[in-house]
Amino acid sequence: MRDIWRTFPLDPAANHDKLDRVSERYEAMAGQEITVTLHSNLADIGAEVWDSCACPEATTDGRPEDPFTSFRFLHALEESGSVGPGTGWQPQYLLAEQDGVPIACAPLYAKSHSQGEYIFDHNWAHAYERAGGRYYPKLQMAVPFTPVTGRRLLAKPGCEAAGQAALVQGAIEVAGRYGLSSLHITFCTTDEMRAGEQMGLLRRASQQFHWLNHDYADFETFLTSLSSRKRKAIRKERAQAQAFGGEIRALTGDQIEPHHWDAVWTFYQDTGTRKWGSPYLNRRFFEIAHETMRDDILLILAERDGQPVAGALNFIGRSALYGRYWGCTEHHPCLHFELCYYQAIDFAISHSLSRIEAGAQGEHKLARGYLPVETCSLHWIGDPGLSEAVAQYLEAERGAIEDDIEILTRYGPFKKDQREDHQ
Repeated sequence: MRDIWRTFPLDPAANHDKLDRVSERYEAMAGQEITVTLHSNLADIGAEVWDSCACPEATTDGRPEDPFTSFRFLHALEESGSVGPGTGWQPQYLLAEQDGVPIACAPLYAKSHSQGEYIFDHNWAHAYERAGGRYYPKLQMAVPFTPVTGRRLLAKPGCEAAGQAALVQGAIEVAGRYGLSSLHITFCTTDEMRAGEQMGLLRRASQQFHWLNHDYADFETFLTSLSSRKRKAIRKERAQAQAFGGEIRALTGDQIEPHHWDAVWTFYQDTGTRKWGSPYLNRRFFEIAHETMRDDILLILAERDGQPVAGALNFIGRSALYGRYWGCTEHHPCLHFELCYYQAIDFAISHSLSRIEAGAQGEHKLARGYLPVETCSLHWIGDPGLSEAVAQYLEAERGAIEDDIEILTRYGPFKKDQREDHQ
């Protein structure tokens, strides 16, 4: 898509039938002059302005609640070329200003496909195009390649209502003006989901598996909350994994050295090729992440004879650990479970993190103490017929997701008398 975006003032009386409810919310804020601009590169907005909206809490100790919406993560994607020309992810960041003062921003991308999103709309695209419509390009408000829940409407504290409404209305106006089929706000927070529904956006539910820290003193204390059979199974898996013939190391900050990324890149390529056909990130991304984000990274390596044979890459937030990538060059029983799940639990407990988000999919995580949780996304579709069909589909899908979570939780690994505490 050509870089044709322009600065525009928000128009509460925008001539678009899908904007009615958004406009009503905006008109309630009469007297506030808010302008939304689009920027094709993050440097135009700048780290200070972006992070003042995305992670204002990081001004106290430097660690954001969500590392993925920070300037340094999104800029690493862009600077490395993992997003941008030729990738199908064309950055068009939103910035909302009130009387010239930034109040909100959002990671927005023009998409020419639906890859790397983890909230699947391929069937919507196929149905619309079979009916003669044009589904691509579309707008995606998301962190590319990252199925992690976090704020997408990045408003400064105290500016939530005005900032969220401005960003949503601005994105929809852009879609309408340039003939884009839809807007998708994926892995948003529950608060954003509620606000979006009030604006008339469609709500979609999906499911992940998260581990919750109930103030465990150590891993053994966590095991005592599980049924006897599950405790024995996990102890057996850990013993098998740790007998692979080498050493397991957890590295963060300056403990991570540049040569470690050679192994990570090898692991990532192997996993990416098998899962997605080709990796989403390129080698340069990991070099930039080492330079700017290694304090936010936990790298767990299994080494044999001094050489990494398997590894798991995690990002560290203020209150959560986020498992992202795993790979190996040698296959050993249960080593995947040890590096991705059990070592992560050890780290979360020792660093008083409240939860671990282990990424998309994977019911095998249930037996290892990771329980199903609902995740949210919001959708706006310009064509009334497609919008109505999708709304009906999402209503049925939400019921199925709710039932699935209830059933999986009931059959989780925790003792019966402790299951309510883990819901």
